Amino acid sequence: MWNAAGLQDDPQRTGKRYRSAVIVIGLLLVLLGLTVLAGWLLQVEVITSFVPDFPSMAFNTALCFVLSGIALSTSARRRPLASLLSTIASASVVLIVLARLIEIATLGRTVHNVDRLLTNILIPPDFAAQIGGGMGPNASLIFLLGNLSLIAAQNWREARAPLIQELISYVVVTLGMIALASYVTNAEQGYRWGPYAAMALPTAIGVVTFGGGLLASAWWRQPESRGRIPLWVPALVCFTGLLADLYTPLGVANGILYVPLVLTALWFRNRKASLLFALVCTILVLLGFFAVRHDSASLWHEITNRSITVVMLWLIALLVFYYVRNRMSLETERIRFSALVRNTPDAVLTIDEKGTISSFNPAAEQMFGYVPQEVIGRNVKMLMPEPYHSEHDGYLSHYAETGEQRIIGTTREVSGRRKNNAVFPLDVSISEVKSGGIKTFVGILRDISERVNQEERLRTTLAQLEDYTADLERSNHDLDEFAYIASHDLKEPLRGLHNHSRFLLEDYGGQLDDDGVRRLNRLVRLSQRMEKLVNDLLYFSRIGRQQLAVKRTDINLVVKDVVATMELLLEERHAKVVIDGQLPEVVCDAPRLTEVFRNLITNAIKYNDKPRPLVSIGYLERFVAKDGTTARNVFFVKDNGKGIAKEFHEDIFRIFKRLEKSQDSDDGTGAGLTFVRKIIARHNGEIWLESEIGIGTTFYFTLGRKREGQNAAA
Repeated sequence: MWNAAGLQDDPQRTGKRYRSAVIVIGLLLVLLGLTVLAGWLLQVEVITSFVPDFPSMAFNTALCFVLSGIALSTSARRRPLASLLSTIASASVVLIVLARLIEIATLGRTVHNVDRLLTNILIPPDFAAQIGGGMGPNASLIFLLGNLSLIAAQNWREARAPLIQELISYVVVTLGMIALASYVTNAEQGYRWGPYAAMALPTAIGVVTFGGGLLASAWWRQPESRGRIPLWVPALVCFTGLLADLYTPLGVANGILYVPLVLTALWFRNRKASLLFALVCTILVLLGFFAVRHDSASLWHEITNRSITVVMLWLIALLVFYYVRNRMSLETERIRFSALVRNTPDAVLTIDEKGTISSFNPAAEQMFGYVPQEVIGRNVKMLMPEPYHSEHDGYLSHYAETGEQRIIGTTREVSGRRKNNAVFPLDVSISEVKSGGIKTFVGILRDISERVNQEERLRTTLAQLEDYTADLERSNHDLDEFAYIASHDLKEPLRGLHNHSRFLLEDYGGQLDDDGVRRLNRLVRLSQRMEKLVNDLLYFSRIGRQQLAVKRTDINLVVKDVVATMELLLEERHAKVVIDGQLPEVVCDAPRLTEVFRNLITNAIKYNDKPRPLVSIGYLERFVAKDGTTARNVFFVKDNGKGIAKEFHEDIFRIFKRLEKSQDSDDGTGAGLTFVRKIIARHNGEIWLESEIGIGTTFYFTLGRKREGQNAAA
């Protein structure tokens, strides 16, 4: 809601004001009712009428004011007990006035049994007869409608209850003002309906106050339904229309004067206000018709006139309803668009056909460094560096003449200029909006400085990678040259040393003493070992550079093939290799994996101090290590040998590193486990071991997976 200065009111503060108004008005109604009841009990007639010779407020009417005031004031308290008290008080009023209305409808105007039920007990009969009268049908109807709306608002949790209460409050206020105006203009038909009891002046005042309390209660429960114009404007229209209707022949004026009341709905937030006002006007038209006497000759003319009036009012109300609904929908969309524009991280600008800026959102302020007052009304080219600055007006002129679109509907990368004249790159997307023959261009701009910087860094990184790749290719080429030299030039002298040593032993062995023969044999063995070291080194370098020939392989067949080739070694050592369970099929390089199993089985047999070495090979779908790490799809090779101390678990994988010599130490170089780790790493797996001294060692490895929380072995 908005105040007169155009500033938004605090909804919580506004609600407190409405709530306070409801409580105060309720207490005033209680005070009014108690005052009149005191006048009855003290037999002071002037208190019951306020003005001598005017009708007095009936005893039941005063009682209804007390109960209605209690119901109204307690309805503003959000407590179950207060709500129950409000409902009981309103229900009591409804019972009283319903009994009175039934009495009027069935027994006529001269019977006042309901009103005299309490007065005959509490008031002397002569004083009651002196005042006479009773609760009029207009007052009864007002109390009935008002208290029913309070009951609905207290117990009906839907949003329509406050709207119904607001409508009824308009009717109540209007009827009260009509009665007051009738006292001023001495028009009895305004406060007395037909031959029935009249509405007293204090009753009319209380009715207007009661209607105001109902309206404040409705606005407190649903503040958004509050109108943007003062309540007295539609009330004045109702009052003027009804007076003109009462005193103008054939009711000609009512069709004109009630139209402004329906049109006041344009200033109300509730889209159904026009329909509510049309209903109020219909009630007033009917009241104006039945409040006066009609000649038989003009009766049908008046019926026709009022029927046309009612139809016209409802047609206007429907037109206003659809207009307000569309306006509220447009307002909702405008608010959404405004919120989107204000909160979007992209700069949003709107310009007209001449390039003049008409809007500048906060993101644009942050991007360019200008505040809206500095740019709105100026040409958008102020935000452009050269050559865009000079070319922009020409582009707009060309587009206006030819309609050729170069930027509109596309996204382009251009440059912008900040307030400090700094030039920066940005993406711009421009769309065209036509409304009423006027073209507006909406530009969405995004600062891409960071993206451009990242692209530049990426280009630099790619250039560096190209240099690194070239260096790597040169390094691989040098390594290939080294391998060639090692396999030909380096191995040739070794063969020469080996051959000449053998020749010396064969030709001159008899001429040498034992020490000389021993030294020549030692030279032969060293040259042979040196050649094996060179071969292993070359093989290690090829493992990391050659592509794997992967295919689906049955590991059972791989292990059986390895065991078959090691049959002689197994017989010599009285060793046995068993497969624990079924081994799966995997995608791998079969020759490389064959080498893995051969090295692991060979080591398990060669470095075993048991009389009958046992090697077990198996597969685990899920493995849990002693340190809590887990892995899936794990192969293992387990032996019953000496075991490996924990401090050597990493050393054994180093090339040419051996913890001890086996019986066939001259046949090995200590590179086997290095080859195993390298091959498994090429399969994106890892290898680790668990061992106990004197019990044995188990090697575990995966192919294509790592243990959770661990890195692959390199």
